[in-house]
Amino acid sequence: MTTVETRRDPARAHRFVTADGTALHVRTSGPMDSALTLVLVHGWTQDHRTWDSVVERLDPSVRVLRYDLRGHGGSAPATAGTATIPQLADDLAELIAARTEGPVVLAGHSMGGMTIMELAERHPDLVTKRVVGVAFVATSSGQMDRITLGLPGVAGRGAARFERKLAKMLSRRRADALPLPPSMVRPGARLLVFGDHPRREDVHSVAEQLLCAHPASVGGFQDAISQHDRRVALAALRHVPAVVLAGEKDRLCPVAHARVIADELPQADFALYPGAGHMLPQERADEVAARIGALTRACAEPRRASA
Repeated sequence: MTTVETRRDPARAHRFVTADGTALHVRTSGPMDSALTLVLVHGWTQDHRTWDSVVERLDPSVRVLRYDLRGHGGSAPATAGTATIPQLADDLAELIAARTEGPVVLAGHSMGGMTIMELAERHPDLVTKRVVGVAFVATSSGQMDRITLGLPGVAGRGAARFERKLAKMLSRRRADALPLPPSMVRPGARLLVFGDHPRREDVHSVAEQLLCAHPASVGGFQDAISQHDRRVALAALRHVPAVVLAGEKDRLCPVAHARVIADELPQADFALYPGAGHMLPQERADEVAARIGALTRACAEPRRASA
């Protein structure tokens, strides 16, 4: 699937089929002749709409590619045994090879950031040759099996156990969607993934995206997240400019996890957002867009100069 082919067939441009036959929903914007392509990777239970507010604020001259991970949004469910972060990294590698040309900047939120770390480990040649910048947004390099959802002591450990049990229940479901009304999902989303004073429309969007995700895939990926350990893999990204963004009140990927990532990346700029939770692309869209925009400009300048 070359860029020329997708230009001739707009419908095909929104669909990418991986090597194992899984159809992914893809969205692109910006000019074909941009100095680089920004690839945005969303997190667990969400889809490409995570980045809507950020993309609206980016320079329109930058080419942007975003997509729904398998089992999420408009993409096909993860087939048996493929709800894993290594598989997501392979999907991303295929997508970069087929749908982008030249240098790329990668930005990942939550499980999207974990996918980028896995990409660095599984596809080091691709990263070395093509990746010129990276942004890690509210994510973690490991120890996700120890989080307490921001609750102290016994309550925190109990909440974490309940989350794992719920994920196992979901992994056994055969339904295509959770049989829950949005009104039941929004309060939990508000409490778990947002910080102070979120916008109502953002809470609604997060809940809607969760209800679009495939239940069994969601359950499988939660188990994959708990096993994620890729701090060592970050070494493959030390040669590129990076930004690490964290919300002060993030219950899913705590600030300490973000600092571990920043410590492993000598060229990284670290930014902490007071009062913000896990959904930084919505809660701090202006700041996230500014950081990612500055990163893409910095990465594009040397290439414009040498052109």
